Formats: sequence, C-alpha cells, structure tokens
Amino acid sequence: MQAIAERLQPIRHALGARTLVMGVLNTTPDSFYDGGRYAAFERALARAEQMLAEGADILDIGGESTRPGAEPVPEDEELRRTVPVIEAIATRYPQATISIDTTKSRVAELALQAGACIINDISGMTFDPRMAEVAAQAGALVVLMHIQGTPRTMQQNPHYTDVVAEVRDTLRAHAQRAEQAGIPRENIWLDPGIGFGKTVQHNLQLLRHLPTLKSLGYPILIGTSRKSFIGHLLGGLPPEERLEGTLATLALAVAWGADIVRVHDVQAAVRAVRIADALVRHSPNANDSLSLDRDSTPSDCDSFPSNRDSTPSDCDSFRLNRDSTPSDCNPFSMDRNQTTIDRKQP
Repeated sequence: MQAIAERLQPIRHALGARTLVMGVLNTTPDSFYDGGRYAAFERALARAEQMLAEGADILDIGGESTRPGAEPVPEDEELRRTVPVIEAIATRYPQATISIDTTKSRVAELALQAGACIINDISGMTFDPRMAEVAAQAGALVVLMHIQGTPRTMQQNPHYTDVVAEVRDTLRAHAQRAEQAGIPRENIWLDPGIGFGKTVQHNLQLLRHLPTLKSLGYPILIGTSRKSFIGHLLGGLPPEERLEGTLATLALAVAWGADIVRVHDVQAAVRAVRIADALVRHSPNANDSLSLDRDSTPSDCDSFPSNRDSTPSDCDSFRLNRDSTPSDCNPFSMDRNQTTIDRKQP
C-alpha cells in the first residue's frame, strides 16, 4: 500500500492550478440523493471506476448519511459499509486519491490503513476528540467543516447573528486546533458546510462571501451538489432535477475562490469547473485555453480578478447586488427597473 504522503502528491500538485473535483460515493441506504444505489459492493466499485474515468480527482467514501434528520450509524456498520470498498478501490486503482467521510476516529483510522489519505469530517473534528490525533499520526489531509448542531437537529431553525463572521471564526478555530494537534497547515482544508445548519439565505450569503473565508489562508471546499436550497430556489424541484442549479453554484463558487468542489455528477462538474477555471484563473488565449497564469496583473475593475484569494473591495465585481445602481467598478450590478438595453455598447 502506498504511503499517505505519496498518495496525496497528485492533488498537492494540482491544487491552486485548477479546481479539484471530489466525487461523492455513498455506500448508504438512506442518503438524500443516491441512498441505496451503491450500497452493494460491486455497484460501489463500478461507480468508483466511472467517476475516475469522468475525471474525479478524489473519491469521497461515506457510510453514514448526514442528510437533515439523519440518525447516527453504529461504528461497526459504518466500517462494514466503507472499509472493504476503500481497500478494493485502492488495490484496483492505486493512483486514486480516496477520502473517508466520517466523524468517527476508529472509522477514519481503519480507512486510512485500507488506502484512504483524506479525512472529511463534517464536525470539524469536534464530535470525536481522538480524530485529530489519528489524522496527525497518519499524516492525513483533513477537511474541516462547519455545522450548527448535528445532522439530526441542524435544520431545526438555524440562527446566526452574522453567518459569515460566525462560520469564519468557527473554521479558524477548527484549523487552529488541528495545527495544535500536529496536523501541518498544508494538510488542512476548510468547508463552510453549505446546508448543514443553514437556511437558504445563510447558504447564499456564505457563497457570496467566499473571499472572506479564503482570507483565513486555507484551501476552501464547497459542497452544494443537489442540495435543498437549490430546489427551493427553483420552485421546489426534487434532488433529481437540481443538476443545472448545482452547476451554476459551482461556477460562481470557483469565481469566488473555491479550490475544491464536492459533487455527485462528476462529468458535468468537471466540464463546468474547467470553463470556470479558464475564465477566472487567467486571461485565455487561442493557443492555450487552460494555461493558468495567475500572476498577471488585473485591471482596477477586472470583472474576474486573477487573485481569487483577495478580500472583497469596493471595486470587487463579485458582489452581485443586482438591485444596485450600475457603476464603473461593478460590471455585474444592474438596474432592474431599466427597460431598454443598448446592444451596441461594447
């Protein structure tokens, strides 16, 4: 079995040059979108092969549903659902980068031994006090997410005074605890937890203010895939009809600074973020549509600044206030009461 540091090298090399795509593989009977589809061992392996072929950089294996209202799964059952699948994927596809989606340190520990190299913990390593020790000793990369409450309670009237500031401060605290436990900074990614103890407006505010979270200095992972806020915005569409809405959120998340996107639909997501990367990570030219020159100097009012890590400013066109009066420094601002458009303008 390859050492964890070696298995992490492909994503370390790609991180920052392009948006990484993490494919979701739930080996559960009750996840909100794909529950039951890949609970059988062979179907899970076939799905893993398909996602790798479609361009997934990471496979995120989960054996416990974290949908709103979900009840905890016993540790032994979660191990049964995940570890054999991880071991088989690592054996058949030794170049695959595998993540274990768990809040239990024992599940994480055995998953790392089976071939995973990332721990994706929705609690930010707060549900199990031993999780940080396991990650540090193994040299694993960790994804630390924000959640208000637990999956069973998180959508029961979530409340914040300032959702962006509170999520930012919690993520900072998660990262500091991880570093104090011996996890190196380069092994820490942060996730604002879209849909985990948030209303529709909370989710939208967090997405709009990703540059604020980027200011913490860690890579940002975003998981919007087919979530309920998208269905709400589209008039109540079910998860099966939320792909287009998901892709819209991914493209804008990349523009606002996301480094990794976690998705169910790998092929569509890979194509969407490829175009988003071409638009926001450099000024494309005919000869090299994906050369990522992130060192070019943007103009004062560059509509998609090359520096995606910056804090929003008065000239930051990522602030999509469509009801504001248009200004030279906000090409996206739009007077919705305007009735005519001069299409001859450049």
